[in-house]
Amino acid sequence: MLVFLGFTILVLIAGFIVLQQRQLGGSIPTPELPSLHRNVFSLQIGDIVQYDLRDWIVEGKLIYTEAGFSWFEYLVQDGDDIRWLSVSEDDTVDVSWLQTVTDLEISGTPPKTIDYNGVTYTQEDNGVASMKRIGTVQHKRAESCRYYDYEGPGRLVMSIENWDGDIEVSIGQSIRPSELTLLPGSGETVYRDR
Repeated sequence: MLVFLGFTILVLIAGFIVLQQRQLGGSIPTPELPSLHRNVFSLQIGDIVQYDLRDWIVEGKLIYTEAGFSWFEYLVQDGDDIRWLSVSEDDTVDVSWLQTVTDLEISGTPPKTIDYNGVTYTQEDNGVASMKRIGTVQHKRAESCRYYDYEGPGRLVMSIENWDGDIEVSIGQSIRPSELTLLPGSGETVYRDR
C-alpha cells in the first residue's frame, strides 16, 4: 500500500511540473549556440583560414566604410607570418591575399603607376574610409584611412594605405573564395601574448 501511495504521489508531482512548464511557455529555454557556418564575410576572431597548405588564425578584423559601402580586411597569422585577407563585394565577391612589404618607399600621394620587383601596378581606385577594429590590427589606430588600390598583370594586386602619415604597402594576389577552407575557431586570439 505504501509503495502504491508513493508511486501515485510521484506521478502527481511529475504531472504538476509538466503542467507548470506548459503554462509558462513550454520547455526550459536553452542558450542559442553561435553558428558554425563561416564565409568570407562572417569570419570571427579565432577562426581558421586554410590556404596554400597552411592554417592561418584570424587575429583581427578591420571594417572599412566609405559612402555606405563596406569591406573587410582580416589579419591572419600562422606562427610569425602575418597576412591580410581582403574581402569586398561589388557585383562579385573580390578576395585578395596580401603581405605587407617594407622595401617600397612611398611619400606623399602615390603615383598612378608603380614599378615594384619588375612588375608594373596601375592605380584602379582610391578614397578615404572610416574604420572599425576588432581584435589585433597591429598599428592601425587612426579613425580613417586614405587608400590606393592597384592592379598588376594576371591576378597581382597592391594596396597602399595612409594611416595618419603612417604608410603601409601590401602586395599579393586576387584569389577565389573557393581556394579557402574556413573553419570555426575558439572565438579567442591565439597569438596575442606572443
